[in-house]
Amino acid sequence: MEVFKEKLIALLHYPNSTWKMVFQILKQDPSLDSFNPLETDSDFYDIMNTSPQTPILQPSLFFHPETIRDQIRQYKNNQISVVTIFDQEYPQHLKEIYQPPWALFAKGDLSLLAANPKLAVVGSRQVTQYGINAIRHIFPELIKNDVLIVSGLAKGVDTLAHEYAMKNHGKTIAVIAGGLYHIYPRENINLALEMMKTQLIVSEYPPDTKPQRWHFPARNRIISGLSKGTFIIEAKRKSGSLITANYAVNEGRDVFSLPGSIFNPNSNGANELIQQGAKLVTGAEDILEEIR
Repeated sequence: MEVFKEKLIALLHYPNSTWKMVFQILKQDPSLDSFNPLETDSDFYDIMNTSPQTPILQPSLFFHPETIRDQIRQYKNNQISVVTIFDQEYPQHLKEIYQPPWALFAKGDLSLLAANPKLAVVGSRQVTQYGINAIRHIFPELIKNDVLIVSGLAKGVDTLAHEYAMKNHGKTIAVIAGGLYHIYPRENINLALEMMKTQLIVSEYPPDTKPQRWHFPARNRIISGLSKGTFIIEAKRKSGSLITANYAVNEGRDVFSLPGSIFNPNSNGANELIQQGAKLVTGAEDILEEIR
């Protein structure tokens, strides 16, 4: 692993590492020549602390650098790849979003990052039979036309999206909250293990990161950012699925929505998206004519 890449990955392992912190460091030293996060050199911390009142990094909060080095060395043994924003394999669509992840920690078929077109599919965790039937009806034609499905490995629609992509012999990517060693929810561990063999799972967090509540809305920007369009299948008002749709709108991506019953609260958010301009979907062709 080249020195610059290893330094950048090491920075992402520190407990108080944030997107803005890494940005400030790279702004000061784009090649990271002056920074060595894998050493306990006091000069390193002095450079990183812009002022005594607002330090960027505090050594007392750190893992021991040797621990971080050992974690990075284990990635190869565990078939984990790291694709940074400076690598050729990093998806161009993802570079265009607000605060794109500095790196993707990935396990599975890395070539899927380059596959196109990609469609984000998200929706209610309490998916109804109507939503299940819609996935069964729409997915075969999408997969037949080589659409790769991106979702979040959550309960409900996300799980079905990954499963039906594979059942139809298609390809799918899961973007998870937390790291690869802490799959959530636990009932999807077997699905995740299967996807790590034949599909792809990615996270912007190092593998040993336990999922936090704020990780879930943050990862939605990656789900939509990887994709040319986002398809909402059943969503309540103020749901995480609508956050994903808003990310898509802000990045100028297509938004598709499955219309639902006015008596089903799970469809209130999806119906409102249609009122606001999302494309109403009754079949795969409604999506394909936009993203193909």
